[in-house]
Amino acid sequence: MALPKLLYPTFDLTLPSTKQGIKMRPFLVREEKILLIAQQTEDPKEVINAIKQVINNCVVTEGFDVESLATFDLEYVFLKLRARSVNNIIKLTYKDNEDQKSYTLDCNLDDVQVVFDPNHTSFINVTDNITMRMKYPEARIMQSLDPSSSESDIFFQLLSSCIDMIVDGNESFIASEAPKEELDEFISTLNVGVFEKIQDFFRTMPKIKHELKYTNSLEHERTIVLDNLNDFFTLG
Repeated sequence: MALPKLLYPTFDLTLPSTKQGIKMRPFLVREEKILLIAQQTEDPKEVINAIKQVINNCVVTEGFDVESLATFDLEYVFLKLRARSVNNIIKLTYKDNEDQKSYTLDCNLDDVQVVFDPNHTSFINVTDNITMRMKYPEARIMQSLDPSSSESDIFFQLLSSCIDMIVDGNESFIASEAPKEELDEFISTLNVGVFEKIQDFFRTMPKIKHELKYTNSLEHERTIVLDNLNDFFTLG
């Protein structure tokens, strides 16, 4: 006699960047094992790989491509998936830098949202005739960055991957279809003002954000801002 097959309810989730709806199931013991093995390696790339694999396993919507998710979408989806699969409440321990005492705080993952800056724009004017349209860093891009490179090298790798289109008058050029040498040359000839606009694009792009408030032993109200995936699991 065959053992019974377990069935699990699915749930709907909306991707913050595109408002696309996807359908997911909770992750199971096999996915939990994938995460635990990755965490034990303490290799950030392995952890991202595991998160992508778990999300890919759990999304039941046809045509879904985890590699094309914007980084903040990836973080958001994983937090919501974790909330539905394990527990929506996680406990974080934080050492207060004023009274040097540790506080255990409850974080409700259901309350975590992606914050959009009203001043953010994906269009950058290079000259009166030339405009760049930017795209958000994708999961595949972030994983391809070499952590051993200098900060400036990583930024330029990221920048070249995030230029979506260059418009010159009535002509449009897809950046990913341009020869790498030409794209690198184009980037290297941007003026300082344009470069500052590019930095603003990355600085103001959407991100997950959640605030935890507590009162320390000195009766001072404190606020902790969580704005990346690492904050939700390793804050201490």
